[in-house]
Amino acid sequence: MIDPVIFSFNIGSLTIALRWYGVLVMSGAVAGAWLASKEMSRRGENADYLWDALVVLLPIGILGARLWYVANATLGGNPYYMQNPGQILNIPAGGLHFYGGMVFGALALYWYANKHKLDLWLLLDSLAPAALVGQAVARPANFINQELYGQPTTLPWGIPIDAQHRLLQYSDMSLYPESTRFHPSFAYQMVWNFLAAGLIIWYLRRNPEKDKPGVGLSAWLILAGIGRVLLEAFRPDQPRIPGTDTSITRVVAAAMALVGLIMLLIRYKVLKVPFADKWEEEYQIAPPLPPAPEKKKRRKR
Repeated sequence: MIDPVIFSFNIGSLTIALRWYGVLVMSGAVAGAWLASKEMSRRGENADYLWDALVVLLPIGILGARLWYVANATLGGNPYYMQNPGQILNIPAGGLHFYGGMVFGALALYWYANKHKLDLWLLLDSLAPAALVGQAVARPANFINQELYGQPTTLPWGIPIDAQHRLLQYSDMSLYPESTRFHPSFAYQMVWNFLAAGLIIWYLRRNPEKDKPGVGLSAWLILAGIGRVLLEAFRPDQPRIPGTDTSITRVVAAAMALVGLIMLLIRYKVLKVPFADKWEEEYQIAPPLPPAPEKKKRRKR
């Protein structure tokens, strides 16, 4: 297996390590931001706004993703983080949940859009396919950390999982020997995300007249929600609703898809509701960014 640590060094008693997890998560963020900037430019907005927003979005989104992951694990009956509160913010060890990043990131985006008088719909629609791509690019980190895998399988693309990374139900090596292979759930989501992002971009660029405020976000909610509902069949690690075999994440994902479908039907006026009568037909372009302050020239003496 690949060592999760690329390299490390010590400064006194402090160990500094560069991990694949961090590198791939940041690579996903950069890839997503690049795609979102292209989508913003295509809609006539200055993409510099997005790059400036990343300073706020990234740390808040990562914090939210971590807190959701910890809460999800704790609600599922895992006492680890309550017994080891110092590990709650140990992000390099792995464990981020996309929904937490989405919620916290959306709040940060709302604040940023209001501050700079940006069209929030334009931002969200531009970020919709980018979020899928960014998450997909980061997914190989789960393989390196040996996490987010599914049930045992005999399919040729099954992956090995070391004993120390096995879920409790697969930890008995007499029942599940070292040769056992498991569904690469993270890879299934990676493929789905790339396909979903490509479909959104293809549809909106092929039909520019249908690229109206809210369509990109609606499509993302539908496709990301459906994908996660399907993926949950290969995620035995996700906490279940007590007394059922349905995961909390699957319910949230199904709700996402339903909300996205309703939004899309309203946007295209298949459903008519009074509060959507004033839904803008065109994106609003923000005022130009203020020029960067000039550096004062030092006088020669």
